[in-house]
Amino acid sequence: MHLAYPAVLSVLLFCTGLYGVLARRNAILVLMSVELMLNAVNLNLVAFDVWLSRAAEERLHSGQALTLFTIAIAAAEIGIGLAIVLAVHRNRGTSDIDKLRDTAEGHEPDGPDTDIPATGTAAEKAEATA
Repeated sequence: MHLAYPAVLSVLLFCTGLYGVLARRNAILVLMSVELMLNAVNLNLVAFDVWLSRAAEERLHSGQALTLFTIAIAAAEIGIGLAIVLAVHRNRGTSDIDKLRDTAEGHEPDGPDTDIPATGTAAEKAEATA
């Protein structure tokens, strides 16, 4: 079997995953697209391992060992990522990435339309919102 077949399949899988990361708004679909990209890399690692082991006549299988490590890291990444997405969904009520963009700032999505004065301490601001 030629090296071109798994390489082309890997490129197609990676491009599909990249499109999913760039075009999707749902955080779970973005995580699935990242997994698709990692699987494309795994396919490349195994294909080049088989190709290089035939050329060098050595059976080290380093590409397959790297693939196992990548699968283990991807499983941990998807577990932590899914836990974060579920926690954010419980707190915010949505998993839309565009609506979650201002989570770090702590502002509402509509903007600062509150009755809090521009000057004052944090305690005064907390009293004004309570």
